[in-house]
Amino acid sequence: MLRRSLSVSSIDSQVTLVETDAQYIIAAGALRRPLRQPRPNSQFTIGARRVIVLRPVVAQATRVSRLHVVRRYSTQQVPKGTGAVTKLAAAGACIGLGAGIGYWVAKEKDTIPNAQDTRVLGSEIAGLKVPAVIPNTDYENEAKPAYYNDTATPMHQRMEALVLDLQDRLVVALESLEPSRKFIRDRWEREDGNGYGISCVLQDGEVYEKAGVNVSVIEGTLAPGQLRSMRERNPQTANKLNANEEYDFRVAGVSVVVHPRNPYAPTAHKNYRRFEVYRKSNKEAGPVLAWFGGGADLTPAYLFEGDVKYFHQTLKQACDAHDPQYYPRFKQWCDTYFTNIHRDETRGVGGIFFDDLEDKAPEDLFHFAYDAGSAFIKAYVPLVAKRMTMPYTLRERNWQLIRRGHYAEFNLVYDRGTKFGLMTPGARIESILMSLPLTARWEYMNQPEPGSPEAHLLEAVRTTTDWAK
Repeated sequence: MLRRSLSVSSIDSQVTLVETDAQYIIAAGALRRPLRQPRPNSQFTIGARRVIVLRPVVAQATRVSRLHVVRRYSTQQVPKGTGAVTKLAAAGACIGLGAGIGYWVAKEKDTIPNAQDTRVLGSEIAGLKVPAVIPNTDYENEAKPAYYNDTATPMHQRMEALVLDLQDRLVVALESLEPSRKFIRDRWEREDGNGYGISCVLQDGEVYEKAGVNVSVIEGTLAPGQLRSMRERNPQTANKLNANEEYDFRVAGVSVVVHPRNPYAPTAHKNYRRFEVYRKSNKEAGPVLAWFGGGADLTPAYLFEGDVKYFHQTLKQACDAHDPQYYPRFKQWCDTYFTNIHRDETRGVGGIFFDDLEDKAPEDLFHFAYDAGSAFIKAYVPLVAKRMTMPYTLRERNWQLIRRGHYAEFNLVYDRGTKFGLMTPGARIESILMSLPLTARWEYMNQPEPGSPEAHLLEAVRTTTDWAK
């Protein structure tokens, strides 16, 4: 049974340690194929690499603990006279503190790939195939579901049906590109009985390093901090909600974050929700305040202007079908909201974003949420299909991880949804932090070379562009 894998950038193929009944098998590369079953202290060669398997050391235990995953990405050369064995032995020793086992992997060439390395890092691309048709990308011509025009059903129940539908359709579309595994569906319920959620998560795939499509349908009492935050950001809300009164809330939403493995495939985010507020003393009277919120945005590590234009134009078409002012208004809102103020740059290349939307009849806004949520599948999934088979090297991988670090900074420092979730009593932390990438990187004073593709990306996130033209 596969437990964990240890990847080191100074070797050509991945070395995987497998624990099966206290015996160890070494498997190399993407094939995950057992090569041999070595004895402790035995040595053998895979290509130009020498592998030394040390006898496991287990203290006060009858079995070996799981190895932690360690991924090392360095652009520095190993100094002459200091072999890779020495550095990897130190890494193995650190791992052994928690895992109870150490082994060395040595390579005859004593260098770690530098930024100019042209070797293909992603062996996974060899087995990827782009499907002829990506499902659920033609929402304009598909028959509308029953809940779309079911005005006899309360709006909060219709919104619940919508977010569940958006979740199912997006999962099917994303899975059509991923050959190695399916989404795990984790249904959970709040301990107080006030709601449930379904977290669909795919990790360590060939196409997606981490992808989450979450639905939450919850209700509860607004905490003082939540009420204060809502009143401060919107004057209309402040006029309708008394700071000294208690309120209950009800919300149904779908939240999506996709982090592809290939650095050339962009990360993307989508969120659509309806929020209702009731007086705690008279909930039967109906909501005193209700609005729609959401949007979608793109965060590439490498800029392909045609891809960005396609993404924006697809979202614009969905907006224009309901109000020609929606796209320019929500695009500017997105650029403003998704900004890492401390870095003076946007999180990505934008999209649309809106909150507290109640400027039209609820029925009209519900139909807009349906179209905008459906348009995301058409706008984004084909971009992953287009870029997921592009060869890449350690340079692109490192830059992708640095950009993911900036992505995580925004989500933890500025994102309202994350803050609201963390302030909600009984919240499910795993689902709230699902948006964070599986891996990220922070380098001190990283500055891309002028004129490089990385510098081109920074120019894009430090300026405002009308991508829909």
